Amino acid sequence: MNKTFKIYAVIFIIIMVILALLEVNKKEVTDWRKNYDVNQKSPFGLFVFNKEVKDLFKNNLKKINIAPYDYYTEKGKKPHNILILESEMDTESWKKILDEVSKGSDLMIIANRIPKNISDTIGFYGSKISYEDQNVLKLTDKKYQNDFIKLDKFPSGRGFSYIKPNIQVLGKTVEENNDDQANFIRAPFGKGTVYVHCEPLFLTNYYLLQSGNVRYAQSIFSYLSDRETLWFVESNTKESRSLLRFILSNPALKYAWWVFLGGLFLFILFNIKRKQRVVPIIEPLKNTSADFVKSIGNLYLQEGDFHDMMAKKAQYFLNKVRLDLLIDTQNLDEEFAKKLCLKTGKSVEMINEAIVLIKKAQDPYAKGDERRFGKNESSFG
Repeated sequence: MNKTFKIYAVIFIIIMVILALLEVNKKEVTDWRKNYDVNQKSPFGLFVFNKEVKDLFKNNLKKINIAPYDYYTEKGKKPHNILILESEMDTESWKKILDEVSKGSDLMIIANRIPKNISDTIGFYGSKISYEDQNVLKLTDKKYQNDFIKLDKFPSGRGFSYIKPNIQVLGKTVEENNDDQANFIRAPFGKGTVYVHCEPLFLTNYYLLQSGNVRYAQSIFSYLSDRETLWFVESNTKESRSLLRFILSNPALKYAWWVFLGGLFLFILFNIKRKQRVVPIIEPLKNTSADFVKSIGNLYLQEGDFHDMMAKKAQYFLNKVRLDLLIDTQNLDEEFAKKLCLKTGKSVEMINEAIVLIKKAQDPYAKGDERRFGKNESSFG
């Protein structure tokens, strides 16, 4: 284990300890939002109702996770009960439900607000009827006079400001300083019946867990006939099918999961950085021409063959004259000397001296003058 890895490990442990201390000292915050979610254990969720609803309906309840329009389009049903609990549905689904009610089914709606076109069709108008911080919900039937519920946390205060004459009031909102207002009604619709309750809070976790409040819910549902009941929960939050649903549903496990993923990401990041292959430095190619010339010069110097070096220099010189000055070098006569003088601008004496040295270099029996030839050649550039 190298030093860098030890440093990262110490930093990670320190961070984990700090996060653990923050988690231990964190105060639990209660979520008082009205979510009406069947999977939420918050005060205004429906987790408890979702677990106990089968007993309330004597195991004759079926939860439907698709829209009513799709359900009733595919299947024909005999008269049954329909439960709608604080769900938003499209107009076509509402029409399908009312069609079933008109054929003999019973519908119970427990919701704060219902689309106006639907409430007009049934025969009522809902509105805000109470602004008090506390409400008491009671049933009008004498046999249920002891079944009531006190709403002491965020009552909606919803009720009915208008109902048709043929509609029966089954429950009211009771206040000390105001008249009783209807919040639970029964309306005939075709061959069936529609029940509407404007306060779904009585089914939430907070109120169902209080002693005696379950009896009020039992009394509400007792108005439905003892037959199959379909609860459409399509608009509510469905149970997650994720493999991590248990971890993500628990705050402590969810917190630990994200910390684990963050630590894993940092480990991979630092590990890749440490083991990244070093990019080699490629040196550019060097010009070794000068070194080559020096090596050749030293070779001739060691061998002592100066005449051969003179012959090559004379040959290279004449080749350069042919290529650069375009002068014929076959005959090194006065004509050649004159042309070379004109094109190079050198003196006649220097050119004649160079011609003499070139001829000596070409003569295999000539020796010496190699230094004079090299000096004279350099004068031509």
